[in-house]
Amino acid sequence: MKRSVWLKADAGDWESKKRRITAGLEAGVDWVLVNDVDVNAVRELGNIKIAAFTTNDVQVMEAEGTGSGQDAADAVIIGKKGEGDGTVELPKKLSDSTDVKAVRRGGADGGYIRILSKGHESLAEEIAKVGEYTIVSGEDWKIIPLENLIARIGDQTELVAGVNSSEEARTAFETLEIGANGVLIDSDDLSEIRSTVDLRDSADREALELEWATVVSVKSTGMADRVCVDTGSLMHSEEGMLIGSMARGLFFVHAETAESPYVASRPFRVNAGAVHAYVRSLGGKTRYLAELQSGDEIQIVNTEGETREAVVGRCKIEKRPMLRIEAIIGTKKGEDRIETLLQNAETVKVATQKGPKAVTALEVGDEVLVCYEHAARHFGEAIDESIIEK
Repeated sequence: MKRSVWLKADAGDWESKKRRITAGLEAGVDWVLVNDVDVNAVRELGNIKIAAFTTNDVQVMEAEGTGSGQDAADAVIIGKKGEGDGTVELPKKLSDSTDVKAVRRGGADGGYIRILSKGHESLAEEIAKVGEYTIVSGEDWKIIPLENLIARIGDQTELVAGVNSSEEARTAFETLEIGANGVLIDSDDLSEIRSTVDLRDSADREALELEWATVVSVKSTGMADRVCVDTGSLMHSEEGMLIGSMARGLFFVHAETAESPYVASRPFRVNAGAVHAYVRSLGGKTRYLAELQSGDEIQIVNTEGETREAVVGRCKIEKRPMLRIEAIIGTKKGEDRIETLLQNAETVKVATQKGPKAVTALEVGDEVLVCYEHAARHFGEAIDESIIEK
């Protein structure tokens, strides 16, 4: 599930809303929720998805639709100053709901509902049946459980839970071990907004089980086309990428974070190996190093197996002398041999039991950190198939 962070910016004068939206842009929120009259002004602030409350009646919305171009929001939301927020009393039959009708007939893309009663909880369920987005705000989630809504409507719509802090956002993302698809944060605090975005990013990140393999050979192989992957992010001393000649066994290669007598540190760079090698990417996929280019997303991993995403800034391919590193790892079927080609340079380091170690100093018997998978791969995807790599 891809999580999202929405920022509520529909109250106050324009200057206060502008400050909040600018903070959201800087933090990296996915959506802002504003009044329809502010859509143009938000467009001028930056490139971001805009959801807009509408106060038009159902007939007008049906005639105009959601529109397109600069004046149009990416999503039209009904419910403010209406049934959704309690301003207008709910009808006895929800089939007569103005908000539900507006969404059903295409006048709005979703609804905003304050869960003030069981009736409003039922309204959220009806909106979810026909709307792409269902935004719910609870006055007290302990009394009106988010669990009910996730269990009943979580797979019918993009469910967005209203929160006031990153701690509440954590609860929304973790509820029922499934969580809401997104959160709508109502805060001017930049640190809270950033913390919520960090939670979004970490909620669906992969956690890997890295293992130790024993080096059995380190040999010079001559020249090859070597790839340096320069990212748009700074990495710390325990981060790097997973690289290997065989998709089932990828070696942890450190980023160039350490100072050297010969070259300055490059904490944005991983000297990753030869062009043929696999690099682990997002979603458990692998890619060839030769395929990477500026703008691609790549996976960064630390020695604990925690992952995050980074954007490739550039890839440098140059002819360099290489080392062929072979290691064995114990499996259920016995020992398996994996290998990779890395540049013969003391600035290239792999993770060992004793810490980062330059490949030029690597010895038979050293234990190196690897990511080992039993599945074969086809076009980067793990598949249940027998394959021989040697």
